[in-house]
Amino acid sequence: MAKKKYVAYVGSYTYTGKAKGITIFDVDVEKGLFKRRDEVEVANPSDIMTTHDRKVLYSIADEGVISFRIQADGSLEKMNTRKINGMRGHHLSVDYSDRFLFVSGYHDGKLTVVRLREDGSLGPVIDGVFHKGLGSIAERGSRPHVTCSKATPDGRFVLAADPGIDQVDIYRFNGKPGELKLVDAIRPERGSAPTWFSFSRDNRFLYLMYDYSNKIDVFRYTVAENGMPEFEKIQSVCSTGNNKPGILSAAMCLAFTKDDKHVFCGSAGDNSVTMFNRDAETGLLDPQFNLPISGELPKEVVPFPDGKHLVSVNHESGTLTFFSINYEKKLLIMSSMELKVSQPNCCLIVPVEG
Repeated sequence: MAKKKYVAYVGSYTYTGKAKGITIFDVDVEKGLFKRRDEVEVANPSDIMTTHDRKVLYSIADEGVISFRIQADGSLEKMNTRKINGMRGHHLSVDYSDRFLFVSGYHDGKLTVVRLREDGSLGPVIDGVFHKGLGSIAERGSRPHVTCSKATPDGRFVLAADPGIDQVDIYRFNGKPGELKLVDAIRPERGSAPTWFSFSRDNRFLYLMYDYSNKIDVFRYTVAENGMPEFEKIQSVCSTGNNKPGILSAAMCLAFTKDDKHVFCGSAGDNSVTMFNRDAETGLLDPQFNLPISGELPKEVVPFPDGKHLVSVNHESGTLTFFSINYEKKLLIMSSMELKVSQPNCCLIVPVEG
């Protein structure tokens, strides 16, 4: 049987002129490394995302959002561009039905919803909500900054994390234009800065990361008889495991292995990655190790499809660093030489036909 093939897409800032935008790599899963293939011009792609069927890739750009058809060999063919009626976007996500794209706006505190066409190209903007309120972190201007927005796996709600005002807004969403309605919010402690989150694949648990308090909270997600969402906090763990984070540390990213058994958290400042084992039944996290990533400012850590390797996307040092994961000995071992990539922001590993 032929081995399954994968490509990786890495988005980089382009304002220095050292990168074109999205770099395409061939992925060697067994050896845990990337091989550079091509570059696609996109103005400052701070985030990229694909549909769940892996047929279309979306990228934030200075002009809004761009869609690309993913070809059989992993190359990208531009489809169309959509302005988002606001300032430059920060984060992208796609709902589980591949019908809607959610754009998080850090600069203007706006959540934007774009309808996707049947072929995956970008349709019209059907809704947008500006967050309101005052925060407690002077460095962020004490105003709204939406850094992560995603639909719940059941498609009933959309959550938007805002570290500027220290809360996660919960919206009811039915897919109709203008029907994004605020129904509740998760309100953590002031100054915690909820930045990023993800749901477990079974739709039962929410994992919420805070970059100032360096914590990960685990919530049990249910829907009450009256149709309202309920998030019950069942655990709070340090993002660096049992190690106390340094005063300049900041939790940057969360990533799950394909089987949802392991969770990785990358932290800037101490430039480390922490691995947690995840209990599928209880949803609870158990820290296993906290180790350096051999780079500076890991904006993203991405497990390989086999769950045996990991790549760290190191923005400040301009590198990708690669590791094999020894779960029994609780170790990361460098599996390849680092790759130089100018100001990388994000990375996706995607299966292709050949």
